Amino acid sequence: MKRLLLLLLLSLFAIASLALWATVKRLDGEITSRFEGRRWELPARMYSRPLELYPGRKLEKKQLMQELDLLDYRMSEGLTTPGEYWINGSHISIHSRSFHFSDSKRPDKIIVMTLKNGQISLLIDKKSGQKISLFRLEPLHIASIYPGDNEDRLLIRISDTPPLLTQTLLLIEDKKFYQHIGIRPLAILRALLANLKAGKTVQGGSTLTQQLVKNFFLSSEQSLKRKVNEALMALLLEYHYSKDEILEAYLNEIYLGQDGKRAIHGFGMASRFYFQRNINELTPNQMALLVGMAKGASFYDPRRHPQRAKTRRNLILKNMGIAGVLQPAVVPVLQQRPLGVVERAPSGITRYPAFVQLVRRQLKQDYQEEDLQNEGLSIFTTFDPILQQQAEKSLGEVLSTIEHERKMPEDTLQGALVICSTDQGEVQAVVGNRFPRQAGFNRALDMRRPLGSVIKPAVYLSALGRPDQYNLLTILYDTPLTIPTSGEDWQPQNYDKTFHGPVPLRQALVHSLNVATVQLGMEIGLDNVIKTLHHLGISDEIKPFPSLLLGAVDLPPIAVLQMYQTIAAGGYKTPLRTILAVTDQDNRILQRYPLTVEQAADPAAVFCLNTALEEVTRTGTAGTLQQRLPPGLRVAGKTGTTNDLRDSWFAGFSDSHVAVAWVGRDDNKSTGLTGATGALRVWAQLMKKIATRALDLQPPPDIDLYFSDVVTGRLFSDQCRQGTLVPFIRGGVLPSVITCTTPGTPRRQSQQRTQSEDNLERTLQKGIRQFLRIFQ
Repeated sequence: MKRLLLLLLLSLFAIASLALWATVKRLDGEITSRFEGRRWELPARMYSRPLELYPGRKLEKKQLMQELDLLDYRMSEGLTTPGEYWINGSHISIHSRSFHFSDSKRPDKIIVMTLKNGQISLLIDKKSGQKISLFRLEPLHIASIYPGDNEDRLLIRISDTPPLLTQTLLLIEDKKFYQHIGIRPLAILRALLANLKAGKTVQGGSTLTQQLVKNFFLSSEQSLKRKVNEALMALLLEYHYSKDEILEAYLNEIYLGQDGKRAIHGFGMASRFYFQRNINELTPNQMALLVGMAKGASFYDPRRHPQRAKTRRNLILKNMGIAGVLQPAVVPVLQQRPLGVVERAPSGITRYPAFVQLVRRQLKQDYQEEDLQNEGLSIFTTFDPILQQQAEKSLGEVLSTIEHERKMPEDTLQGALVICSTDQGEVQAVVGNRFPRQAGFNRALDMRRPLGSVIKPAVYLSALGRPDQYNLLTILYDTPLTIPTSGEDWQPQNYDKTFHGPVPLRQALVHSLNVATVQLGMEIGLDNVIKTLHHLGISDEIKPFPSLLLGAVDLPPIAVLQMYQTIAAGGYKTPLRTILAVTDQDNRILQRYPLTVEQAADPAAVFCLNTALEEVTRTGTAGTLQQRLPPGLRVAGKTGTTNDLRDSWFAGFSDSHVAVAWVGRDDNKSTGLTGATGALRVWAQLMKKIATRALDLQPPPDIDLYFSDVVTGRLFSDQCRQGTLVPFIRGGVLPSVITCTTPGTPRRQSQQRTQSEDNLERTLQKGIRQFLRIFQ
């Protein structure tokens, strides 16, 4: 009987051993696969363009302060930690943060710049005293694309973590971390006895390794089986990995707060969430607060329970002083300080939904949604946060002013505003709603409205591209016109309901004469006008109806921006782009988005067109711009108004920026606004606020300039120097010649050629400057 019982016990022991071995084997595989693979699903992060600083750059102090404020810099004379700046007269010192750009990592650095007369006159490295030719501030984080579990974390390495933070964490959570093997049996036994005696949980015996296992691998279930698995996995984790690897994982895994559906994990993200600082910028009292929250992030939430959180923080500080981590004399001083938590938590919801939507659409051409949510990508964009602020403010201010002037109910009008760089087609700001924080319908991208007269430059460019038939002074006929259609015949009308008879092509565009435009478009052919629109960048299918010549084509503002970017760049189309580069979580380049340029139209024809569009803003339908823009800011553009004054458009450009504004109503009712009384005002308000260069049209080498009578459409004879200089494509048809009304200095062809050569030289110089700007 005893032998049988012994055999039974041995059998049970063998079975238990096999079961334990199987469990250990399974847990071991789970640990190594998770820990050696991708430990976390990391959100993709989008960044704005970095502000580039260099001697000679135009930069107002106000603009720099706005940028530093967005980046959460603090004024401090000592500049002891990154993220601080100090102003001393015209000298501004900045202690920049370290940042890994797409092309290189830049350590934190103190720079000193001198601002004089609205530009940077000197830029030096404070440590070395050497001059700096170019310095980039770190870009603004503008959005994240979160994984399915909505966990948000900023990965930190233990080597980059302040030693005081890890010392404090181990002091409070696990003093013997570097001595134990993953579990502490005596501590577990003491905690068990204390809890049994109290009849509730009053003491924990878990090591930091066990806490990591519980958070990283296991559920929150309270059972003996889970506790056994926790202990086994802690032992296995310590067997496979170093103490520093385990501690680093804990620093990134610990739950430290909640922002709606977004869970805040790790000390790196918590330092941004509570203090808007990077982890290496935290003060000792801020570190103490975060370490104290490890015991219970919700219970010690400093925004919801500030007194409870302060009591916990002060206890941590006291223990730091007792342990010698802090000098005891500084502890009372730190305990008196406020929590220092930013009042409003930085939301995980982007402040710039319209621009982010455009970025995501471009990303989807190259990346799966799962990759964007899980792989920790860094997306470097063309976004300009200062320009975006100015665009949002311009739209909101002007719409409110118009509603007040016209006694409309508040929020009657809506609008959209998009802006890009002229030469590179980089989209810098997108406003799809007068309430820009709302992530609903994006009018800049998704609204399709008739264009009105903003389409007309495509009609006139189609003609000017045929210099053997048309030039800026070709006579068009603004007379009654009937066009047969499948239904009722179409009889286009001018806005003023009158006809203007024979009129030069240039004047027809400047004053936006509908009938003359339709007459010209029908001569050229609707298919040819559609072809020009496609060359300029309009990708939508356009049906060949005569009404398209007056803008009966429904397109979003972003499409109009592409069209006008091509015109502004002299006929060279650069596909609009929002992304410059994408890197993985290890900062390796995955993809660059280089500048691509193609010639879409004859530069000489575009130059002729642009001189007329500049005249539109002087004496034409956009003439009121002269009263709204700063003196000397030359621009070009075109107004657009649709039937019953439903849509108000203005599209235009300076030398460095292209912008399109739309004003209307969501119910498609009349606004009572023309392009000049609505959208033009939004556009002008924006251009008045931003640092933009005046238009500087440089003629191509095959352009000759002639003094002309722009009213009659004829040239003055060679003996005259009066009237308006009008460009013509060399070798093309020329208007008839009239004699002087006032004697002038003779102008010879050789003088014309010299002027063209000078203009060509200026054009080349401008091209070199633009090339250098691209690669700065």
